[in-house]
Parts: sequence; C-alpha cells; structure tokens
Amino acid sequence: MIDLRSDTVTKPSDAMRDAAHDAEVGDDVYGDDPSVNELERRAADLVGMEAALFVPSGTMGNQVAIRTHTDRGQELVVDDEAHVVKWELGGVADLSGVQARMVDCGPRAVPTAEQVRTAYVEESLHRPGTGLLCLENTHNSRGGVAVGVDAIEEACEAAHDLGVPVHLDGARLFNAAVALDVAPEALTGPADTVNFCLSKGLGAPVGSLLAGPAPFVDRARRVRKLFGGGMRQAGIIAAPGLVALDNVGRLEADHANARVLADGLDTIDGLSTQDPDTNIVMLSVETEIHADDLVAACADHGVAFGARDASSARLCTHLDVSRADVTEAVDRIAAAVERLR
Repeated sequence: MIDLRSDTVTKPSDAMRDAAHDAEVGDDVYGDDPSVNELERRAADLVGMEAALFVPSGTMGNQVAIRTHTDRGQELVVDDEAHVVKWELGGVADLSGVQARMVDCGPRAVPTAEQVRTAYVEESLHRPGTGLLCLENTHNSRGGVAVGVDAIEEACEAAHDLGVPVHLDGARLFNAAVALDVAPEALTGPADTVNFCLSKGLGAPVGSLLAGPAPFVDRARRVRKLFGGGMRQAGIIAAPGLVALDNVGRLEADHANARVLADGLDTIDGLSTQDPDTNIVMLSVETEIHADDLVAACADHGVAFGARDASSARLCTHLDVSRADVTEAVDRIAAAVERLR
C-alpha cells in the first residue's frame, strides 16, 4: 500500500527508535526530564520564541493556546476553513467557552487587515469582545498553502493595533518556511504564539510544541495539566522529536514529490489538481464518479488517500513515500479510474 492519507502516518526511523531507547528521562511535571527540557529549548530557538511547551498533539497545543489567551465568552476571529474550528471537535467552545467569528479568507488563507478590523468586536455591556486572532500556516484545508510573510504581518499588525493577540497554528510551519525559502522566525515573529507538530512532515511518532513568551508558556503549562497533558517520563517521546528537528531540510523532497504527483494526476481524464505549494495535493473529481468510490477503488489498487466531499480528495506526500512510489501511485490511480468508468 502506498499510503498518501497524511504525513502523520510516517513510521519512526531507526535513529528515532534508538533515541527513545537511550533517552535520559525524568518527571516532566516536575520539570525534571532532561530530554523534554532540551526539546523545548531547541524548539523555542527554532521559531524565535522565548520558551516552549511539549504537548502530545497539535490539537492540544492549539486548544491550550486558545484557553491561555482568552477569557470565557470572548470571540475568536478565524478563517472558516481553519483546523482549530473544523477538525478539533469544537474545542474552542467546549474547552475554552469561546465563540468563533469566522471569516472567509479564500485562497489567501489568512484574513486581510480589513477583514480583521471588520470582524473585531469591542467589549461592552452587551458584547463579549474579541479575545484572539488565530492564523494557520501552512493551511491544511485550503491545500497546504504556504502563507507569505507579508500576509502574516498584515493580519498580525491589524490585530495588535486593536489590542488582540495572535496565535499561529503552524502544524506544518516548517513546510511553509522551506517552500517560501525563509527562516521559520520570519513567519512566527509577527505572532504572539505558535504551535508546530513534530509528528507530520518531520516524522516523529508523537508530539507538538507550543511556543511564546515565557510568562505565557508558564500559564499554558498549567492549562496543559488541566487538559490531561501533564506527562511523566516523557523523554522517551521527546528524544525522537529532537531527531525530527533535523528533518526540516528534507521537506523540499516531499514538496517536489507532491508536484510530480499533481502533474501525474492532471494527466488522468476526469481528474485535476490544485497546484501544490507544499506536500498536500487537493484532487478534484470532475466526472460522474463519486470521490468515495474513487478512494475505495484506489485502495483496492494499493493507494490510500481520503475523500473530502463528493467531488474532492486530499493526498499527502511524506518521508515514507519515494519518487518511485509517487509515479507508481499515479499509474495505480489511473487504473482505478479506468475500472470505474
């Protein structure tokens, strides 16, 4: 099976397994785990932040950030396709008591300054006030778009002018940095906090980092405990994360493979793709074939990916998928489409 469902399906490398085996550990809730402490230090440095907090998942990192930034009842300004509102089980409402004011950002993937100003709600006797702007880079549901520095800066500046902090969901932040050929801190610097995942393109088996100013991270550590994320000898999973940080440089290979995949799929009658910025390929099914049926037929031909709706699907390249796998996947998908006609 050529598994293109997500970059989360990667298996840990031998180096990661060795790192887990040999990791120095301690009780992280007491701050005693040297591997976690080193991971947090390196992560903060990479994204230009003062401190970082190791969390089990990207969803937890985002939701801890939202809870730490906001007061209950406030509003969160966010793109209507953002991961934090579309794929995190309503956590903004359930965990933080925050209501989302959603903005259609379109292909740009982040709001303009005018959209930020229009969505802003001033606190009053009758209205809760805007507590946070949340951005996403790369933007998952909009096709792995790598949002440029200027667009990030514009949205952040508008929010800060209104006294609103900004959290950046950077689950695939390093994919954006590599695609745009900029340092990660160029993308994170305009924001107040950022969350990024180790368990996607970087290939670690588990874990994400929430980074920001030290006082914020201190408050977030307490929220992490509240959400059940206080871990003990977590060095066993932090040590593979340290190895994963060395994988940033190879992400361009995934991007190149995604472009080859998209070009190949475009040659199949009835299929078309959005030109990928990074490692996510958005596939449109422009025939009478239902996307669910295409996914099932492709699975029978040894290629796994997921439908988004009746006429679209998402495929994702990653470090466990080679160039040969990508070209083979195109041939298998073509055969599946032919079978369905």
